[in-house]
Amino acid sequence: MDRTSLLKTWLAGLALVLLAFVPTPAQARSEPLYFALEVRRDGRLIAQPKLLGEAGRTLRAERRRPGALVPDYRLVLTPRGEGDSFQLELDLSLPEGQGHSQLALLHGQERKLQLGRVPGELEVSLLLMKVDSPEFRALMQLTDEAPGTVQSVSSSM
Repeated sequence: MDRTSLLKTWLAGLALVLLAFVPTPAQARSEPLYFALEVRRDGRLIAQPKLLGEAGRTLRAERRRPGALVPDYRLVLTPRGEGDSFQLELDLSLPEGQGHSQLALLHGQERKLQLGRVPGELEVSLLLMKVDSPEFRALMQLTDEAPGTVQSVSSSM
């Protein structure tokens, strides 16, 4: 076997090995995500769920009062990671109606969605963050602090 044939065989084998490491759509990245939502109906806050999920997996949440046959709300989020952004499908069901939206969000981005027939009827504010990020850790530290208290003070004169 001459050098050219040997080199072509080696390169073909290398190409197959490299293709094995390229993610396919079926192997979309799976990343832990944090969602903070506020749901308002006619301007009145009716739900404020904070959820942990994962890119590529559907997240379902509902709030139901003890003994109630119908939930106060049912929420379904389907996040998919695509490059630097996340594609989300959001479905919200209330006893009075339902809404659906598809949107793209970046890490740390917050969006307001109008899901009702008229603006303000049914509004959702949605914040998405990657769980393993400095911004997420900072947010968690802020929520751990009780309002009106000081964690530490330093000064130099």
